[in-house]
Amino acid sequence: MEWNKESLGTYAPNDIEMNWYSFWEKNGYFHQDPDPSRKPFSIVMPPPNVTGQLHMGHALDNTLQDILVRFKRMEGYNVTWIPGSDHAGIATQVKVEQQLAKEEGKTRYDIGREEFLKRVWAWKEQYGNRIETQVRRLGSSCDWTRNRFTMDDTCARAVREVFVSLYEKGLIYQGQRITNWCPHCNTALSDIEVDHSDVAGHLWYVKYPIVGEDDYIMIATTRPETIMGDTAVAVNPQDTRLAKYIGKKVIVPLVDREVEIIGDDYVDLEFGTGAVKITPAHDPNDFEMGERHHLEAIMIMNLDGTMNAKAGAKYEGMTREDCRKAVVADLQELGLLDHIEELTHAVGHCSRCKTIIEPFSTKQWFVKMGPLTKAAIDAVQDGKTKFVPDRFSKTYNHWMENVHDWCISRQLWWGHQIPAWYCDDCGQTSVSRDDITECQHCHSTHIHRDPDVLDTWFSSALWPFSTMGWPERTADIQQFFPTSVLVTGYDIIFFWVARMMFMTCEFMKDIPFEHVFIHGLVRDSQGRKMSKSLGNGIDPLGVCEEYGADALRFTLVTGNTPGNDMRFYMERVEANRNFANKIWNASKFVIMNLTDYDPDFVPTAGDLTLADRWILTAFNQTVRQVTENLDKFELGDAADEVYDFIWNLYCDWYIELAKQRLYKSDDQKSRQTVQYVLVYVLTHTLEMLHPFMPFVTEHLWQHLPHEGKSIIVAPWPKEQENQEFPADAAVMNVLMDAIKGIRNMRAESNVPMGKKAPVIMVPADEKMAANLRQYESYFHTLAFADQVILLAPSAPKPENAVVTVVPGIEVYLQLKDLIDVEKETARIEKEQAKLQKEIDRLSKKLGNEGFLAKAPAQVVEKERAKLADYTDKMAALTKRMADLKNL
Repeated sequence: MEWNKESLGTYAPNDIEMNWYSFWEKNGYFHQDPDPSRKPFSIVMPPPNVTGQLHMGHALDNTLQDILVRFKRMEGYNVTWIPGSDHAGIATQVKVEQQLAKEEGKTRYDIGREEFLKRVWAWKEQYGNRIETQVRRLGSSCDWTRNRFTMDDTCARAVREVFVSLYEKGLIYQGQRITNWCPHCNTALSDIEVDHSDVAGHLWYVKYPIVGEDDYIMIATTRPETIMGDTAVAVNPQDTRLAKYIGKKVIVPLVDREVEIIGDDYVDLEFGTGAVKITPAHDPNDFEMGERHHLEAIMIMNLDGTMNAKAGAKYEGMTREDCRKAVVADLQELGLLDHIEELTHAVGHCSRCKTIIEPFSTKQWFVKMGPLTKAAIDAVQDGKTKFVPDRFSKTYNHWMENVHDWCISRQLWWGHQIPAWYCDDCGQTSVSRDDITECQHCHSTHIHRDPDVLDTWFSSALWPFSTMGWPERTADIQQFFPTSVLVTGYDIIFFWVARMMFMTCEFMKDIPFEHVFIHGLVRDSQGRKMSKSLGNGIDPLGVCEEYGADALRFTLVTGNTPGNDMRFYMERVEANRNFANKIWNASKFVIMNLTDYDPDFVPTAGDLTLADRWILTAFNQTVRQVTENLDKFELGDAADEVYDFIWNLYCDWYIELAKQRLYKSDDQKSRQTVQYVLVYVLTHTLEMLHPFMPFVTEHLWQHLPHEGKSIIVAPWPKEQENQEFPADAAVMNVLMDAIKGIRNMRAESNVPMGKKAPVIMVPADEKMAANLRQYESYFHTLAFADQVILLAPSAPKPENAVVTVVPGIEVYLQLKDLIDVEKETARIEKEQAKLQKEIDRLSKKLGNEGFLAKAPAQVVEKERAKLADYTDKMAALTKRMADLKNL
């Protein structure tokens, strides 16, 4: 048994937190070698972008993972939590290009690919590890010796092996398909790299003349600048107005191209006129329709978003915006523009440069998804991988069952370069695990490598096994794969979770994780998503500096339920810092009373008082409930259980009852017993709280008598059957209810805390009466009773007293001599008058039909809640006035 006997001083989280993190890391507590004799528990950290700055989403994600990891480590599992970062292809390249332009006035093309990549790696070394430092500040106990980067040699080898293997199986191919294209970044984008936002636009109604008839069909379009790429007009065959036109031909305005009117069920009967122009090379839905009807795809734009020669000589070289104006003007001059309507619609923007994306039909590399999804779907349906909450399995299945082939090539320089070489002589493509110098088909040395890189999500899709050294059968893979749980937000189920599932099922022939623990978003106090544009983001590092990481972590987990968004209130952070301070002061009190502590003393059951048996029983129950909730991923409920036990039971009740025994110098055994219970319960409660608030618990644990070197590797608390006293706990709970009732009556009557009063109790039976006689001292200590009087159930009830009833006891408090009835009556009347004014004002407001019709729903609801609150307060005051009249 050892402990640090230095004085605790005042709680100051910034003085202790990072010191303890350094202590843990220096002593290797985050690292465990594979040990087949122990049950494994493993997590791979969702890799933040190397360009990233820690935000509240990261803080929540890391906090939840760390709670699980610390819990399982203490339970004795063989634990690994593998951290890492993502190379973030487009985001990192943009940052380095901006730096190059600012400092040297050059573009990447000016310095060439090789030199540019040197600059990117240098940038990564200088700035890219910042987020790792920030993750440490939160207390994340991940194994930094296993730190991975999606571009490091280990991951790069896995990426190339997967690409080549899928190519050899015919599951990776090159094709001409529609993709999201950023004209500014000059690359294809994944769906997650596109931000959709509502913009004010127009709907142009254009007449398309029918060939050979003095008639036309009218279409409605939001993009008149793409008319020159039209290769059909489509209507829904169910449209009784327009179905007669199917099979006829129309002339595409401005280019005089004859195209067919086709029938397709995809056309929305309610949109515009019911007839739509089809531009397969510039719209994803049109592309699909073009595939179904074998339509030509005419690309009328250059990759930088300007118009090309196929758009017509007049428009060639124009920007999309200038071309739109010119086309609208020309249609008007030709009499083909019928009318224009204003329209607000969602438009995709590049998440990095905010340029409006252009759907382009370009030659790209794709993964054939059909053959890969079955095993991943079956894994969830068969329960091998479970979503928490389960409702997100439907989201996952829906995406998997409707997924399109995945475009994996990006026109960037930073990333995993595609391992494909093109022969300048025979025109064949060679794909290889190793760099090659000659064509695999004709052996010509006139070859060049594909300049594109892989989508960032391709490498992160391999994260559960590439981080462990695959394709080697490493010791880590044998022990820690599949991983135990993935912790992530619901917003990337499609983009990342699903991809890890099908890649892992394909290459490991197993699931990547047993559970997918989904959390929601952290929103501001008004329920809005945190964003730069709203300026409502909260820096978690700033919160840590002001209140401590423990307070931030506890705020993020309490009140948080799996899969649901949470609102972030700084008031709650402050309250949780106060909670940490409460634990600190409670520990300080215990430590101050350990000067004669005997670490070898263990009390017998007969040495324990009712309060001792109650707190030990309550502790057992808390251990059971917290452990069960952690196992069920109900982390918020688990945290609430610990909080309630520490604050409401241990601090507010047991410590207060312990004081009278600690201060008695004439009963050494009683003092030793209460010291034992205080230390036993506090040290093990700190261990139970440790996963949630790691820093303050370590610091306090070290200052208390304990076994072991660090709380981080202390055994998880377990229930002790010989310390379970349910009958005694039930008695104590009744006594506590009675004391709380007395306290409430005193508070309602504004009786000063230190002013004592007689308490009269009527027990329901002799057994309860015996308990009240035996534990009368509790009422003196905790209810400020100067006298406890017991009456028989048949005795006359006290007059001029207020009463409260708890199970088995009627409790009376005579207040006449404790308060100035006249003064208290005047105070209540004044408060009633004030409340009545507010009730009248709100009643009138909520009775106003105009207010109800115009005010936002949340404002109306807020006012109704106020009225209900004031009405309840008025009822309480009315009851209080009635009690005063009876005194």
